[in-house]
Parts: sequence; structure tokens; C-alpha cells
Amino acid sequence: MNEGQPTQPAVEKEYELPLAGFTGTPEEMDRQWYEQCYRGDSQRQLTVRAVVMGGILGMFMAVSNLYTTLKIGWSFGVSITACVISVVVWNTVCKLLGGKLSRMSILENNCMQSTATAAGSSTGMTMGTAIGALLLITGVHQPWPVAAAFVFFTALLGVFLAIPMKRQMINHEQLRFPSGIATAETLRSLYSKSGESLKQARSLIIALGAGALIGLLHTYATLIEQLKLKNRLPHWLEWFSSKVYLPDTWDFTGWLNPLARGQMAGLAFEPSVMLVGAGMITGLRVSLSMFAGSALLYYVVAPHLVALDAANAGVAGWMPSFKMSPEGNFNPARWALWGGTSLMVFASLTQVAFNWRTVARSFMIFKKEERNVARTPAEAVEVPNSWLIIGLIPITIGLIIVQFFAFHIAIWLGLVSVALSFVLCLVCCRVTGDTDQGPVGAMGKVTQLLYAVLPGASGVITTNLMAAGTTAAAAAASADLLTDLKSGYLLGANPRRQFLAQFFGVFFGVLAIVPAWYLMVPTKAALEAFNPPATNMWKATADLLTQGISHLPHTALIAIVIGALVGMILPLLEFLFPKAKPYLPSAMGLGLAWVIPFQNALSFLIGALIVRVWRGMYTKNADTYAIPIASGLVAGESLVAAFIAIACTLVGFLAMR
Repeated sequence: MNEGQPTQPAVEKEYELPLAGFTGTPEEMDRQWYEQCYRGDSQRQLTVRAVVMGGILGMFMAVSNLYTTLKIGWSFGVSITACVISVVVWNTVCKLLGGKLSRMSILENNCMQSTATAAGSSTGMTMGTAIGALLLITGVHQPWPVAAAFVFFTALLGVFLAIPMKRQMINHEQLRFPSGIATAETLRSLYSKSGESLKQARSLIIALGAGALIGLLHTYATLIEQLKLKNRLPHWLEWFSSKVYLPDTWDFTGWLNPLARGQMAGLAFEPSVMLVGAGMITGLRVSLSMFAGSALLYYVVAPHLVALDAANAGVAGWMPSFKMSPEGNFNPARWALWGGTSLMVFASLTQVAFNWRTVARSFMIFKKEERNVARTPAEAVEVPNSWLIIGLIPITIGLIIVQFFAFHIAIWLGLVSVALSFVLCLVCCRVTGDTDQGPVGAMGKVTQLLYAVLPGASGVITTNLMAAGTTAAAAAASADLLTDLKSGYLLGANPRRQFLAQFFGVFFGVLAIVPAWYLMVPTKAALEAFNPPATNMWKATADLLTQGISHLPHTALIAIVIGALVGMILPLLEFLFPKAKPYLPSAMGLGLAWVIPFQNALSFLIGALIVRVWRGMYTKNADTYAIPIASGLVAGESLVAAFIAIACTLVGFLAMR
């Protein structure tokens, strides 16, 4: 695994990353990079310890991201968190062993974070979206071999499809991939002689511990209740858990409740540092848009619709907007997700349409270039396109077999999903390279729209979901891994070894995410308890495209139309008046506000305001510590909450024996 690399640790040299890129013909840019930047043969890179460390960290991050996907609808970057934790953990181990182990080189750590990203980011999205939506529809889990095979092949599809895109988008077009630059800068800082990087690492670890403690106080009482079923609970622990805990929410009652009777689910404050940390990362514009949209739903739209339902009670043909309990309680997000989903889908598609030149340039990888027969040194370290062919053949066969036997998708429709994955990966990676925001949701919806009209797929909800799950998962994995390859490019890493690290990472991710899914979400009811926004959006789109609009309330149809108009107008205004963009509402923030509960939007806003005030008072301090602290809070609480959910399931199974 580490042939031709020195056994001694290389001394890290401080140098400026080639952020400005290179100029000239493709051959000239490759030569400049190889001569000025490449150092992949001068120090350790792809080693067993790097892969194992990255795989283990990635397994934990996969579980964490599965939880955040179910909780708030998206996942967070793995690479920077993995880099910091790896440096701290490995350096601590080296000190404890008295120098018997050498310090990881910077390129080893780069391979480590590539393994971690492949394990933590490329495997979990499918579980929280397509497979989760299928569980909501059918009410039963897919057999674990089916889920494992589907996640494994879609993740590998994204890894291999990144091969031809890397040379075009990173080497020759020099796309920025901002998160890739941030990871490279973080690694360079961690290996520099300054004390600031160590302080950042310590702040992340401390925040990780604080988040874990908050997560434990939030959730351990549930585990205590499960342990009672086994009659193995010490009395002092039962007493302690009844006194020392954090409630899930503090409901808004009295004058904060706009309803004269009943309560809306989610109208509360949630003492969660995970959500506050997410707001710190997301920023004020999106978080404020989320809060404004949520306040509009809970304090204006929902009360008006309640009154409208009451006025039309008993009217023939009227379909109520909300399903209420006898006490008048209801969940407004069950209705609002139609408008929110419509807004986000049309906003994503409109943004892609405005960037049509960027999308068109994605297909430049098909452009034929004259090449010398003899490979240059720079070409010799790149991943050859023959690897793409060798990998795609078994991956395509595997996906078609899984789709045909498990989901009854015709073979030719399975082939279409693989071919479409290649096209949508091009678009997603291109947009990610330019904006750092891959339109993965829109890419999935494009597939769902296409399969809604294809012969043999129209009206078949399983085909609609799982074909879209293939393309969306592959596109997300490709964009994440291309971002990692950008880090390696800037650091002078060997692309082949970094690709192999990503390949190995998929195996670790599948090993973690499959059992975590079945333990965290043992039943349909357990999934519904999360009120998962991303899963609900996938289900809603599939319902609409396969069942038609007749099953929706009239008010939901109006919300869909309004959401589509707002989703197109806001990107149009941003396009026409780019200087006004910071002052316009975020389309994604407004759309997400109608999919998640009010309590989530409130916590996001609190996190964003903390950073804004912090930055206003101590700008440099906030720029240094805000993101590490936020990342630690998110990872710490989500990891503990996820493992408590898994432990509860295990105890429940044991109690039934």
C-alpha cells in the first residue's frame, strides 16, 4: 500500500498553497503543478494507519451525518473535523508511547481525510432520503443485504465517476472548490509552527465534549426508561435521571401560542447545541430567512388555515388542510412541506438554468485532446481512465441486479439511471466547484421528473424513488470526493493514492451506516418521530408525481404554486441585482423553514446571531474559533444522540426476549 515511499516521517515545509492556479495549455498546467507543487513521492501518503484512522473516524461521522440528515435535513462536511481529530489523537498516542510511533505526514493526513469523507459523506444520504421515503410509504424495512448493496454500489459509482472530472475541473479549469481549499489550509495550519492551529484543534475537541454532554443530557433518560423493562436499573440512577436532564423542548404556551385552542407541533425552544452549531456554520442570511419563513407559517398562515377549515367544515368537496387531534393539536409541517419542497426544487432548477454556461462546460471532458504517446510524469501519477471502465462494469451490473430483484426496476430503466448519474454528476460537481453548494436535491428531482414519464416507470413509486436515489447519491458522493481531490491537488498529493483512499473509505462507511440505520430507525414510527424533513420531501415528490394532485388539499396546491413562483423569483432577483443578494431572503432558507419545525429554525437563528455578535466584537477571534467550535458542537451532540438511539433499540430487542 505504501510502495516506494520513505519509512521515516518527512519534515513538513511551510509554503504557500498554489491558490491562484496555473496558466497555459493543459499540458503546461500539468507540468507546472508537477514541478512546483507535487511531493507525493517524498513522504508517506497511503498507509495502513492513515486508512484505518480515516475509516474509523468516517464511521463515526457517517452515524453523525445520518442523525443530522434525519433531524434537520442535511449533513455536514467531514474532512476538516476528521483532520483536526486525527492530528490530536495521533499526536497524543505518539506521546503516550514515548515516540515509538512517528507523526503522520501532511499527505498521510490528507489520505486519512479522504478515507473519512468517503466513509462519512458518500454512504448515508441514500438512507436518509430514498430508502427512508420508501420506508414511510411501504411501512416495512428493506432487507439489510438490499440496503447495504444499494448504498455500496451508489457510493462506489460516485467515486469512479469522479475520475474523468478531476483532471478537467481541477487540473485544467482550476475550479476553486472552496471547501477543498479550506481543508488544505486547515492541514497546512495544523502542520505549521504557529500555536494558533493547536488552539483551534483544542477548541474543536472541547466543543466536541460539550456537545456530547448536552446530547447525553438530552437523550439518556430515554435509555433509562428502556432499561427499566429489564429490571436492571439501580435506584440511584433512576432517581438521578429524573432530576438531571435536559427536556426535549420547552413548548411555547400562553401568549406565544397564536391558537385559541390546541398546540402546533414544533412551536417551542429546543435546547440543542447541535442546531445552534449548525446555525453558526450556515450564517445569518440563511438562518434569518429560515426563522422568518417559520414565523410566517406558525403565526400567520397556519392560524388562518385553521380558521378557514373551521369555516368550511361540512362543505362538500372541502379537504381540510390539517389533520387535528381531538384536543386541536396538529403538525403544520405536514401541510407546509408541499410549498417548501416546491420552493426549493424550483429555486435549485432556476439557479442551474442561470448557470447554463457552467453546466455546459461540464461536458468538456468529452472534448478530444491531442496527446503524446509517451506519458509525462504528471500523467503517470493521475488515475487512468481505464480504471473508470474497470470499475463501472461491475458497479453497473451490481446496481441493475439490486434494482431489478429488490425494487422491480426494469433492466433498461436501471441502465438509464446509471447513465443519468454520469450526466448529473457532471452538473453537480461543476456547480460545487464554482459555488461550494452542490444542487443534489435538484438533481434527484430531475430524475424523479424523468421517471414520472418514462414507459414502465410512470406511476410506479418504488421506481421513481430508487432510480432518483441512485443518481442523487452518486452525484453527492462525486462532488464531495472531488472537493477532497482539490485539497490533494493543492498539497501536491499523489492522485492515485488519494483515489484508493476514497475507494477504501466506502467499505468503512457501509459497515457503519447499515447497522446504524436499522438500529436508529427500527420501525416506520421511529422514523416518523424524527419528523425527517429530507425524507418527507422525497416522499412528497414521489407521491405527487405518481399519485397525482387529487389527494392534496386545495390549499396545498396553492402553496405549491406560490412556492414555485417564489423559488423562481428570488434567484432571478439575485441574478439581475447581484449586489442586492446579501439583503434578499435565501430561497433555500425560506423553503426549508416550511419543512422543519419552528424550534429548529429558532436554534439556527440563535447560532447565527452568536457568530454575528462575536465577529462584531472580536473579529479575528471569531474567524479563528467559530467554525471549529460549531463543528465540534454538531459532531458531539449528534454522535451521542445517535448512539443513545441505537442503544435504546438494542435494549428494546433484549427486553422482548
